[in-house]
Amino acid sequence: MKFPDPLLRGRLVKRYKRFLADIELVDGTAITAHCANPGSMLGLTEPGSEVWVSPANNPKRKLKYTWELIRIGRSLVGLNTNIANKLAWEALENGVIGELTGFGEMRSEVKYGKNSRIDILLLGGAAPKCFVEVKSVTLKRGDYAEFPDSVTARGTKHLSELADQVAGGQRAVMLYIIQREDADEFAVAGDIDPAYEQALGHALKAGVETLCYKCRLSPEEIVIEAPVPMRKPGP
Repeated sequence: MKFPDPLLRGRLVKRYKRFLADIELVDGTAITAHCANPGSMLGLTEPGSEVWVSPANNPKRKLKYTWELIRIGRSLVGLNTNIANKLAWEALENGVIGELTGFGEMRSEVKYGKNSRIDILLLGGAAPKCFVEVKSVTLKRGDYAEFPDSVTARGTKHLSELADQVAGGQRAVMLYIIQREDADEFAVAGDIDPAYEQALGHALKAGVETLCYKCRLSPEEIVIEAPVPMRKPGP
């Protein structure tokens, strides 16, 4: 996914109220950017860090910039959780995710379960429908990229609903998109959200599949690049 407009580089001053970030651009301009990430962003809010923002195309929008990237060590990290579905959609169109090929049609935001919408529904092939839930991963601790970085009751609900689809004869996949380049393995952060870890364990036993892919990032584009192995949750 290419950014539609050139990103602007700056330094992080602070992130606050979850969805706001004060940033100083390289020309000295002080701005407040929208932080499109509802999580804790653990390890990603150090003042003085090199960051990039995108300009808003909507002249009526109150905040004129969105915080897109931060540099952590040698790696860029994509912070905008809203683009994870776009990354997955583009990768599926290009056949990058080999486990999810062979379908003739893709749909987004289809109603299913108990008042939920599936991120991507694959259908039109000889196999059953495939329900794909997408999660953006930004946390890294030790050698592992991890999800979630805060308690997510919504994510736990999605796992239960994916399991229900498998019980009904369909296919269901939990797709983790790692928006950073410095992690070659994935794990569930059970110490942060034990209920999510437990729900994932139940979902796996019910037949829900998990896929983990990491991205290649630059200030010009973010692209899903390669699969990484997952450390399965405990019993």
